[in-house]
Amino acid sequence: AFHGFAAQPGIRTVAGTLTAALERVLRHPVVVTGAGRTDRGVHANAQVVSFDASAATLAVVPLLRILNKLCGPSIAVYSVAEAPAGFDARFSALARRYRYTVLNRPVHDPLLAQRVWHVARPLDLNALRLAADPLVGVHDFSSFCKRVRKGDGAVVSAVRRVDDAVWRDLGDGLLRFDIEAPAFCHQMVRSIVGLLMDVGLGRRRPADVLTTLNAHDRATAGSPAPPRGLCLWSIRYADGWSG
Repeated sequence: AFHGFAAQPGIRTVAGTLTAALERVLRHPVVVTGAGRTDRGVHANAQVVSFDASAATLAVVPLLRILNKLCGPSIAVYSVAEAPAGFDARFSALARRYRYTVLNRPVHDPLLAQRVWHVARPLDLNALRLAADPLVGVHDFSSFCKRVRKGDGAVVSAVRRVDDAVWRDLGDGLLRFDIEAPAFCHQMVRSIVGLLMDVGLGRRRPADVLTTLNAHDRATAGSPAPPRGLCLWSIRYADGWSG
């Protein structure tokens, strides 16, 4: 229902909707920071958002109940808590876990259509798992990321450390890919899944993933997977996972 997370003038976004609700309740300007920015069509299961608020107002306002009334049903606020001084939802995060779900069976499921990528042809799960192995570790993921430049024109580094990348068979044609890292580049996960699907369909070999990593060329990875199958699943902080 949203055009991504980040606030944009005149467009319905998650951050914009939360900001409007918070400012209405707290009666002062609010700037929200999300643990992870999601593109249009990408979901979030356990997003974490931080903001500064008046302690006096928070002491008397039932913020959780009011936010869910104002933002539901597209946004659900599970909890509201005072954070330690200096906490930032984005920069205090130690790791982020994304989950991509594929429905691999001949006939699609209308009830899952907005949360999975339906792939009708049979996928080779063993090949998918082999192809995911080279992703773990520290690599330059330029082949899987949109090029972003700083204000001075310099290209932002695409070097990232992936701590986990694994496929699981959930049964009934549902396949789940989990990938964990301290940080990700723009469209990195969707681009990875797009290449892995080519491997699972036999269009490429598992060894091609390492070749693509070493190419540092966005064109070598192919098209990214659709956004609807991707979900920002959880965020890890010093005191544990968000979800």
